[in-house]
Amino acid sequence: MRRISSVLILLFSLAGWRPAVAQVLSPAEMKDPLSQQLQEKYWEPLKQVASEARAHTFPYPFYFSRILDVDQEHQRALDQRSIRFDRYHGQTVLEMTGNYYAAYSSAVMDKNHRVRQTFFDVMLPLLKAAVPRFVGSDSFQAYALEISHHVRRKVLGVDTENPENVVLLIPKAAAQRLVHATTGDQQQAAILDGEVFLDGQPFALWLIGDPPPGWEEKQQKELAARTAQKREAANGGSFVETSAPEPTVSPRLLGLPEIPFKKVTAETLGTLEVQHQDAVARLVRELEPQAHFVSYAPPAFIAFHNAAYLQLSMVTTLAASAAGSRYKLAALAFDEHIAHLIRPALSYFPPDARFDGIDFSTSVRDARGGDPLAVEFVFPIKAMRCFAAFDCTGQQLLNSGFVLINGERADLQLLTAENSDK
Repeated sequence: MRRISSVLILLFSLAGWRPAVAQVLSPAEMKDPLSQQLQEKYWEPLKQVASEARAHTFPYPFYFSRILDVDQEHQRALDQRSIRFDRYHGQTVLEMTGNYYAAYSSAVMDKNHRVRQTFFDVMLPLLKAAVPRFVGSDSFQAYALEISHHVRRKVLGVDTENPENVVLLIPKAAAQRLVHATTGDQQQAAILDGEVFLDGQPFALWLIGDPPPGWEEKQQKELAARTAQKREAANGGSFVETSAPEPTVSPRLLGLPEIPFKKVTAETLGTLEVQHQDAVARLVRELEPQAHFVSYAPPAFIAFHNAAYLQLSMVTTLAASAAGSRYKLAALAFDEHIAHLIRPALSYFPPDARFDGIDFSTSVRDARGGDPLAVEFVFPIKAMRCFAAFDCTGQQLLNSGFVLINGERADLQLLTAENSDK
């Protein structure tokens, strides 16, 4: 029996076989505590992603790898564990990196065609393996894929081959639309909600047809400016790694600007409805399983406290054991339901969205069927982004906004409320 096992191991080694887990980074090796926690929590789904990726037939050899731009012979001996949770551009992402040994001719394929080919050959299959396994999870915000391919070109009459690195950063909601898209237009729309980089520079990826003549220089300048604007907006609280603010109710100390007086008119709200109707429709459709929206009260932009908020009406059902005061029920509703909607809800809107925040209006009920409690959690969008980036606590988020219980403003202190039965 021992001889047979040894022979099988030898055969598998000669064939380049490795178990699926060999592509998944061990939780013990993760330096970031949150990434380590997610790696442990989703260990089995990550192994399934690796297994499906191994079973896929790529047009050219593909290897998971944390080291890019290496020759194929060297790659075979390298550590091939690269599927992991990580922080990328301030977001918590599921990251996959690897080397794709396709060598495109620069004389035949321009940059767009090369990136497009790698997208369809490698990135889309990897997303199709990963995305269905994390539907409904709000533990991370996006997928990040970094794939290296090769380009052949002549330099002073000499044939050369050099790597190009392609990065796709795509929010979870957009990734779901992408893998379920049935037309090229749907795929292109999903890609536009993400970001593509080629050798570290913003890149406009065309999935349909050929780019117009002279598009490259113009598009790269526009994308660089747009990316800079996104980063600048992010510095105001959108998925950035900053020092955590002090616990306080003061918006100034939270890094939140005081909202100047303004008049929110019906015209303002109508304009917001039109601008965001597609995003809101996707939000309702895709978050319904975890949000439990109320069908008779569709989302709407409302004026509150001199600001414009997107109001989302839903139902929160607590366990039968969750008896207690209205403050306890409101605190449990936030911790067990509303807090888990912050990150996915934000993913549907750009950092420069032209409204002030979201009003999570929920009818809190327990499993025993008692009288419902009406609670509204009204949060500034900037504070939500601070919370989503793990730079603010849930209590700081509550302090930055408004909590209304049966129509009256309340000072909700989570620890005090949840430990009280009265």
